[in-house]
Amino acid sequence: MEQLIEILQELHPEVDYDTCTTLIDDKILDSFDIVTLITEVSDEFDVRIPASEIIPENFNSAEALWAMIERLMDE
Repeated sequence: MEQLIEILQELHPEVDYDTCTTLIDDKILDSFDIVTLITEVSDEFDVRIPASEIIPENFNSAEALWAMIERLMDE
């Protein structure tokens, strides 16, 4: 999870990713951020994020993102 937080902090260092659960709802992350995140996560964790997983629920918090990454690593 630490590597994920570092990736997120590169995008928006002002956000408290430990507590924020509205990254998409509050428009903190935009479409360009999502594309960057998908690329960085794919490279860092060696997972492929299918289009079906690119939904707001999976990107609204660091915790949700991490849960998705763990799920994809187990597949």
